[in-house]
Amino acid sequence: MEIRIENLQNLINKTDFEKNIDWAEKLGITKDKLDHIIKTGKVESQEELYDLCSFFGVTPTDLDTRERPQIDYKDREAGNNFLDVVNNDITPARPYRVLEVFAGAGGLMLGLEEAGFEAAAALEIDKHACSTLRTNRPDLNVIEGDIADIVKEGIRNYIGDEEIDILSGGYPCQAFSFAGKKLGLKDARGTMFYWYAQLLNELRPKMFLAENVRGLVSHEKGKTLQGMMDVFDEIGYNVTYKVLKATNYNVAQKRERIFIIGTRKDFESNFRFPAPRDYIPVLRDVLQNVPDSPGRQYPERKREIMEMVPPGGYWRDLPIEIQMEYMKGSFYLGGGKTGIARRISWDEPCLTLTTAPDMKQTERCHPDETRPFTVREYARIQSFPDNWIFEGSMTQQYKQIGNAVPMELARHVGLSMIHTLNQMVAPNTNNYNVNENNQKVVEQMNLFSIPN
Repeated sequence: MEIRIENLQNLINKTDFEKNIDWAEKLGITKDKLDHIIKTGKVESQEELYDLCSFFGVTPTDLDTRERPQIDYKDREAGNNFLDVVNNDITPARPYRVLEVFAGAGGLMLGLEEAGFEAAAALEIDKHACSTLRTNRPDLNVIEGDIADIVKEGIRNYIGDEEIDILSGGYPCQAFSFAGKKLGLKDARGTMFYWYAQLLNELRPKMFLAENVRGLVSHEKGKTLQGMMDVFDEIGYNVTYKVLKATNYNVAQKRERIFIIGTRKDFESNFRFPAPRDYIPVLRDVLQNVPDSPGRQYPERKREIMEMVPPGGYWRDLPIEIQMEYMKGSFYLGGGKTGIARRISWDEPCLTLTTAPDMKQTERCHPDETRPFTVREYARIQSFPDNWIFEGSMTQQYKQIGNAVPMELARHVGLSMIHTLNQMVAPNTNNYNVNENNQKVVEQMNLFSIPN
């Protein structure tokens, strides 16, 4: 595979090889190998190209002479060729290590752990969320700080030289400044995505998971998602994405998120998203015997108004004069706004949880009792286990839970990723464990005994 010799020579001239000798040895890069590459103008494989890029901190397009045509992001959307992760007993062929960024309270990380991953480290800037992670995982390497500062300092200063199999995290949805038709990594500067991509470029894990709001698909008429796809392609990953409904994956909540999955191009793999489950859980499935916890309370007048709303109802179920009082100027704006004065029914999934259960536009009232959901009820709806402790004030706990990825949704996606990783590292190994009686074994977390 031919490479840009001038670019490589410039990188060699600017790099203190002795200072980075440990990292070079881990990647199998020696001065003799560099001399050979310069002399022949070629690398032996795509993997060798990626090792060079990781060592010098550049992307494959900086060294690869081949042109990479742009692939329309719509063509990368996954179809319905799903993987049954419930009836296929998927377990790791070997320990797989994940670096979690924008970790928050750990919903995504916890789901991946339940699927079979091991958390190598978690990066988070919010001090309350970091306290939550440390309380629940005392031995976890929690890196507290701004991702931009940490990437600039070098992630290896925080995690050492251990191999990372998965980079996972949900960066904020931000617009890019487009200099041309095809976006490059340098064009993404000024966004949190840029630092995520920089980490990906440095670590070169076998796979990555990026999670975001479903609105990313249409953000800037698709230009933002297209830009991300271009960057992932530039770094050296085959990418697919799909908007998943949490209700299809053991979560009693109407929450939709986009999951972007990347696999390194030098591995043969075929990632498939997890198949939706047959049963959609409802609120009564998850709010049985909830532990006591603090919760918000309504002001007296608001409580009186919410008393008039039936389970499953909202502001239109109020008497007209009360509608006008409660809605004020919004009353005259007409339809929509079904989250205002909303009382959830026992027999439906909850609406999407936000960072507080009593915001006017996104009210989340208990079906029977006239109050917002408590902290532990919030956590149950997000499929957190009861032993996962949230630190900080009540407001901070609601915020951490509302911002989290539902653990059960993450677990299902994680099982699909383990299936793919097994194809990569042990293609001739079955994707399940076998016990001493030669029977398949599955370890699956059933939080609420919901039917399959």
